Amino acid sequence: MLPVTAVMLLALGVAGCSNDDEADNNDDNNDNTPTLSGTINEAGSTTVQPLAEKLAAAFKVLYPNVNVVIGGGGSSVGVKSATDGTVEIGAVSRELKDTETGLTKYLLAKDGIAIVVHPDNTAVANLTVDQVRDIFSGVITNWSQVGGPDKAIHVMAREEGSGTRTAFEELVMGEDVRIVANAVLQNSNGALKTALAGDKDAIGFISFGYIDSSVKALSINGIAATSENGKNGTYPIIRPLYFLTKGTPSELVQAFLDYCMSDAVQQIITEEGYLSVN
Repeated sequence: MLPVTAVMLLALGVAGCSNDDEADNNDDNNDNTPTLSGTINEAGSTTVQPLAEKLAAAFKVLYPNVNVVIGGGGSSVGVKSATDGTVEIGAVSRELKDTETGLTKYLLAKDGIAIVVHPDNTAVANLTVDQVRDIFSGVITNWSQVGGPDKAIHVMAREEGSGTRTAFEELVMGEDVRIVANAVLQNSNGALKTALAGDKDAIGFISFGYIDSSVKALSINGIAATSENGKNGTYPIIRPLYFLTKGTPSELVQAFLDYCMSDAVQQIITEEGYLSVN
């Protein structure tokens, strides 16, 4: 799945240390030797999950004796699992809450949240952030109110505990506005995309990394939902993707983290539709 990048990484070796100024990682000595072996367990954000699976596979090309086991569960699971030591690395697709302390964040990438509809919804191509908020809060309930046909809008959203939902609420809904109670909830980006692709009157939100031809991403405030617009800061709904650790990482975990933050591996991030931070 990663032939070009994997070959490139084999040629370059493992490079550098974390560029995240929130992580105190000064191990820039090249201690990632081919003798590394063991298992690393990671769990959390389903937004991060497919990217982490790619990184784990590429890491194994370099270190065949290392297994990086990737799990999902959502950002809250990532925080809890890293905190209680169930996994060595947690994954979260939002900022940590004030109550979520004692963890070190490693900024892996940034990600846009796309507002998506069925591809057959050709009448609506752009919404403002205010219109999105009004749709998801139930103020706007019919597509005709935003230039579409006279049909009820079916709101789809992620479940509580989802990092994508939390980031959407922070960036779009604000503190005092809630997603409508009758929204159809899905437990992953992939499940929401599949459900929305089967409902011509639906609207939902998913990670940029999940956009494909089965859904149509709307422009927001006139800005297309593209990686380029996410990186140049014009697209308004952008959130961070972090790996989390508790305490001092083992040599093996640190090697994997350094690998994920290296300039060469950030190319994988771009290829997968996320926003590189290097």
